[in-house]
Amino acid sequence: MVTRFFKYHALGNDYLVLNPSEVAGELDAFRIRRICHRNFGVGSDGILLGPLETKEGDFGLRIFNPDGSEAEKSGNGLRIFSRYLWDQGLVKEKPFTVMTPGGKVESTVKEGGRSVTVQMGQVSFDSTQIPVKGAAREVLNETLVLEGETLLYCAATVGNPHCVVLREEVSEELARRLGPLIERDSRFPNRTNVQFMKVLDRSHVQIEIWERGAGYTLASGSSSSAAAAVAYRLGLCGPQITVRMPGGELDIRMSEDFSVQMTGPVTKIAEGTLSPEMFDS
Repeated sequence: MVTRFFKYHALGNDYLVLNPSEVAGELDAFRIRRICHRNFGVGSDGILLGPLETKEGDFGLRIFNPDGSEAEKSGNGLRIFSRYLWDQGLVKEKPFTVMTPGGKVESTVKEGGRSVTVQMGQVSFDSTQIPVKGAAREVLNETLVLEGETLLYCAATVGNPHCVVLREEVSEELARRLGPLIERDSRFPNRTNVQFMKVLDRSHVQIEIWERGAGYTLASGSSSSAAAAVAYRLGLCGPQITVRMPGGELDIRMSEDFSVQMTGPVTKIAEGTLSPEMFDS
């Protein structure tokens, strides 16, 4: 048996979808790293393994980072997986549910697969849920010092951990320089995704992203959800927020209880088979 793959991107954040029934051999950390490598493999920001059997939703999904670690949830990954299900004829335009390690979401495919809306779940700022070390609290407007610079940040979980750093200006250079340091800061026991956020006005924010286990990323759905939730929680934005990233924009809508609805595009790139030769040392 050969392993089939389906490659999609969501605003430049690309994933490979592998159906477990079409995977030859064990999908271990070495194979994940090799498949995702942009020189020695197909190249991607991660692997979506599904659909999996689950009693808690219509479809189950596991999400792997390119370093071989497993992610609890991915907004862009969920949109891509939803598009894959649409392309395979497994869903129609009615809402369906996907169970991830970070919780269950509801997804709706629109525009013939080109746009997907995901109900991402409720955002929490509770340090015990994110998690963040220290006394139980909402992690809002706290500070950390890196390279002699004091950073103002908030932390949140959308089923996976996020650290949103508020800045007057953001850049790729900033994300690449400070992102890996914050990701592995000792206050985040499970590491963390990092967003550097500039509030543009009451309905727009701009972010640069350092993704846990993946590095600098052009776009992220869960990062957009966390950043928008922080902006809303601090009163800097209203409930309808457009999140601008290097890869494009996502529409985020917040409810009063901080439940998040995310809408954005998905593009199919290719499909094919993996050669076993790829895994030779």
